[in-house]
Amino acid sequence: MSDMRAVLFDRFGPPEVLRVGTLPRPVPAPDEVLVRVSAVSLNGGELLDRAGRTRLVTGRTFPKPTGIDFAGEVAEVGSSVTGVREGDQVWGLLGRRTGSLAEYVAVRPERIAPAPGNLTPVDAVSLLAGATTAVTALREKATVRPGERLLVRGGSGGVGSVAVQIGKLFGARVVALAGAANLDFVRGLGADEALDRRTTPFSALGRFDVILDTAGAQQAALRRLLAPGGRMVAITADFDRPVAAVATLLASTVHGRGRIRFFSGNPDTELLTEVAGYAERGEIVPVVDTVHPLDDIVAAHRALESGGVRGKHVIRIG
Repeated sequence: MSDMRAVLFDRFGPPEVLRVGTLPRPVPAPDEVLVRVSAVSLNGGELLDRAGRTRLVTGRTFPKPTGIDFAGEVAEVGSSVTGVREGDQVWGLLGRRTGSLAEYVAVRPERIAPAPGNLTPVDAVSLLAGATTAVTALREKATVRPGERLLVRGGSGGVGSVAVQIGKLFGARVVALAGAANLDFVRGLGADEALDRRTTPFSALGRFDVILDTAGAQQAALRRLLAPGGRMVAITADFDRPVAAVATLLASTVHGRGRIRFFSGNPDTELLTEVAGYAERGEIVPVVDTVHPLDDIVAAHRALESGGVRGKHVIRIG
C-alpha cells in the first residue's frame, strides 16, 4: 500500500501545529470512489477545529486530518458504483468528517458530482462550500422570496461572497456588511448596499426579512433587526463567548418569531449538480483570494485567521 501526503495536526493550537505528513493512501470500498485531489478551500470551521474550540465534537484523538471540500479527478471506482468513471472531473464535500487536505480521498458517490466544466479545480473549489451553504441557508432554511430584504453579514468572506450572489439570484434585495476595504468588491458581486461592519451600528440598518450571519458574535442584537415574519440563519456561533452563545440559542428557540436557525451543511449530489449549473451559466462566479501550495498550509491558515479575506484561500495539491 502506498502513502500519500496529507495535512495533519497532533495537538490543538495556532496555525503552527499544522504539518504535512503521510498517511496510507485510501483504498476505496466497493461503494466508494477514490478521488485524486487537485484543490481544496479553507473554511472557518477548520480554524476552530485546529484551535480546539470544537473539541467536544471532534474529540482529542490525534493526529487529526483537516479539510472538508475538494475538486479533482476520479482515480478509482468501487466495484458496486455506477455512473462514475475513472478520469471524471468531480467536486464534493466530505459531509460530517474531515480529511480532504490530502492527495487522495475516498468518498461515497452521493458526496460528489461533475465539477463545473468551465472552471479550473481552484476556481471550482472556491465556490463549493460557500455556494452549497448559501443555497441551503437561503432557500431551505429561510425560504427567501423575490423582493425580500436580505442582510448578509460577512459579505466578503468565503460564504458571504457567494451568499451575496445567491441572494441576488433568488431575487432578494441584498445588504452586505463587510470591512471598509472590501465594500466596492462586495458591490461588484451584486450587493444593492455594502456597509462598513465596524462603523455602521445595527440600529442604522433597518428591518430585514432574512438575515444570514456568517460571523457569530452579537447574534441576539442582530436578531432584533428581523421584520415581522423575518427569518435568521446562522452558520456559526460565538465560540469566544460560549455561555452567551448558548443563551442566545435557547432564547431564540423560545421566542419563535425571532428564532435563529443554526445548521451545518451536508450537501448531496443533487445540490452539488445544481450549484455547478449556476457556475456554468455564469450566474455565480468564483472568488479566490489567494492560492497556496500544500507546503504553505501554516501561512494559509494564518492569512485566513487574520481576516479581511475576499472569497477563499485555496490550497493547490495536484
